[in-house]
Amino acid sequence: MVQVTMKVDYLGRTYQTNVLAKPGANEEEIYQKALDQVKKQWSL
Repeated sequence: MVQVTMKVDYLGRTYQTNVLAKPGANEEEIYQKALDQVKKQWSL
């Protein structure tokens, strides 16, 4: 697993988050994991 730092736009704000991904994971998979993580953390 590798740690990837991503910036994600969500509800008009930009969040930076770390994602653990497999070395062969494509950018879309990593972005989706990051977005899901931000949504889970910041949703009301």
